Amino acid sequence: MLPVCPCLGMQSSKGRSCGVGDGPDSSAGNQQDHGAPAREGTYADPWYDAPASGWGELDGTGRPAPSVPPARREPDAAAVRARDVYVEVQRSAAFQEVRGRYRRFVVPGASAFLAWYVAYVIAATTAPRLMARPVVGAVNVGMLAGLGQFLTTFLLTWAYARHARLRRDRAALELRWDTQELTRGVRRGAL
Repeated sequence: MLPVCPCLGMQSSKGRSCGVGDGPDSSAGNQQDHGAPAREGTYADPWYDAPASGWGELDGTGRPAPSVPPARREPDAAAVRARDVYVEVQRSAAFQEVRGRYRRFVVPGASAFLAWYVAYVIAATTAPRLMARPVVGAVNVGMLAGLGQFLTTFLLTWAYARHARLRRDRAALELRWDTQELTRGVRRGAL
């Protein structure tokens, strides 16, 4: 058994003392004692003293430690029925319509924005004279294109939020409500 540190009440680790800087490599031993009480004790080092459970080590009684329970357990009948509800909703025409509306907006919007961004980066690296061409005073084409990136980011965000609010949110909310009602019915039936 490892000695217990009197100042902290913890087990020691590899017999080290609990005082900070009191090890053999410390310069604390080279300094004069100015009346401070000596610290005789050790501290616990959880990184070395406590191995993780389930790795074949012994517990405090000398028996093998219990193994870690599996992360997934076998689903019960109610969970299987609830999962079937979600699969049924996913296969429904209403869900497919909501997903289709989402994809019809996001795929072209993201593609156009990515093409615009790549064109900006390529133009900035391959055509520095074009990007350095002055437009008004100290403002050049590169500055306008860079500000255009910010502008299109905000425009795309606004258009996405508007599209979601007008074309998808109500249908998605109805699907969510129906799904919750179906899962509540499954749970009540299981009880």
